[in-house]
Amino acid sequence: QVQLVESGGGLVQAGGSLRLSCAVSGRTVRSYAMGWFRQGTGKEREFVATISWSVGVTSYADSVKGRFTISRDNAKNTVYLQMNSLNSEDTAVYYCNAHRKVGDNEYDYWGQGTQVTVSS
Repeated sequence: QVQLVESGGGLVQAGGSLRLSCAVSGRTVRSYAMGWFRQGTGKEREFVATISWSVGVTSYADSVKGRFTISRDNAKNTVYLQMNSLNSEDTAVYYCNAHRKVGDNEYDYWGQGTQVTVSS
């Protein structure tokens, strides 16, 4: 079992920045890939970024490349999402995700979500 708690959302003006945090706890957390997803009103949940605990390999959605940075602090078991140059399209509930695949089985854990609102 993995527990995820997000924080850091809020209201920001277009062009501004926010940093989201995801505190991770539970057994074998290092075996999970960590990611951020978001869901805007009336939209499907979409991938934002992912990072591996071990070597820190990252991947980003095209819509956030060059503006968002995912990172992790192994000592604090925390994953971050630094968001710069925010625009109205980034308004959404952001969810932290822990993903693991074991054989044919996939395991996903989600946080409760944190709202990010970008005003124009």
